Amino acid sequence: MPAKLIYDRLSDELQERIRDDRDAGWVNPYRFSEDNAVRRDPEHDRPNLWRPTFVRDIEKILHLPVYNRYADKTQVFSFYHNDDITRRALHVQLVSRIARNIGAVLGLNLDLIEAIALGHDIGHTPFGHAGERFLSELLHAETGLYFNHNVHSVRVLDSIFSRNLTLQTLDGILCHNGEFELQEYRPAYGKSFVMFDAETEACYVDESAIGRLIPSTLEGCVVRICDMIAYIGKDRQDARVARIIDHTCQFTNEKIGAENAAIINNLTVDILEHSYGKDHLLMSEAAFNDLRTAKQENYRLIYKNERVNSEYENIIRPMFSEIYYTLLDDVKKHRRDSLIYRHHIDTVERARKYYGGKSYADEEPNRIVTDYIASMTDDYFIALHERLFPNSPYKIKYKSYFEE
Repeated sequence: MPAKLIYDRLSDELQERIRDDRDAGWVNPYRFSEDNAVRRDPEHDRPNLWRPTFVRDIEKILHLPVYNRYADKTQVFSFYHNDDITRRALHVQLVSRIARNIGAVLGLNLDLIEAIALGHDIGHTPFGHAGERFLSELLHAETGLYFNHNVHSVRVLDSIFSRNLTLQTLDGILCHNGEFELQEYRPAYGKSFVMFDAETEACYVDESAIGRLIPSTLEGCVVRICDMIAYIGKDRQDARVARIIDHTCQFTNEKIGAENAAIINNLTVDILEHSYGKDHLLMSEAAFNDLRTAKQENYRLIYKNERVNSEYENIIRPMFSEIYYTLLDDVKKHRRDSLIYRHHIDTVERARKYYGGKSYADEEPNRIVTDYIASMTDDYFIALHERLFPNSPYKIKYKSYFEE
């Protein structure tokens, strides 16, 4: 029997307080003001009435070619021809929507929230966190550096395509990592680009550094918790569609609920109830404990399920290695007719010419290869492997639309 759905609501006292504050024209003093936004090049991208500061960031992200590739990047389940299974494009929209809901009630900057949410996974690899892990292992073996998708999202926006985004958007993207749940999210107010750059570089050389990242705005904190809210229940829905679990599978979360709609509503209500008017975000102990339990159950029943992981480990992992070292050889030997030049390096060079800076082709070869692989969709990765290794024993068989 499906779990009983229980939907919490804001207390009457808080609802009355919010209405009174709105009637009085209350402005949250912890809302990030666009007047305080900082860009690397302050002479460009000046705001105006029809394109304010963070709207510019949103549009810069939306109009990057790599934004299109969200549509064919794995969220959790890769090997299905099934349009009902979530891809990363939907995930970032869900994060944005939930975060904007919370931010609107708290009186925060909704454009900043949207910019962070839409850009937070733009550096993610094909094949989800498995692909992220495989790529990090290869990069680390060759350079001693670690790959993390949140750090790479910053590299895509701030370095590869040099889009002059605000510090506040970039910082929210860097610090979004949804693998680290906290009961309290207290912003590290007052960051500069010097501090931000030091945090970013530390993540490449210290594997534990991403666990110490703290957003510099309340808006960044909202996106960070909403990244988790967006995937906990949705992954359970997808696991049922993929038949990894069935409808008899019972989850034990009592405070926040066990299913997607209840999880989103109840965590939203809990955060609002405990955070309104504060300079930080807070969850109740009961909600926080349930959130941790929900993640643990997802790992046990879904993410570490043998049916989910076997194809990643036995097929995708060696495919990553074969592609990586073939492309690395192409870059080191400057084979300009190779696909990494024609599909990646030349594309970046054309995009960069409007923004200045050094030649992308002169960057360290492993970084270029990592950039290219991380930019790929699942289907492009598989098609590239088939082109480079037509006789490879590593083949993916997708589960058909019509497979019972």
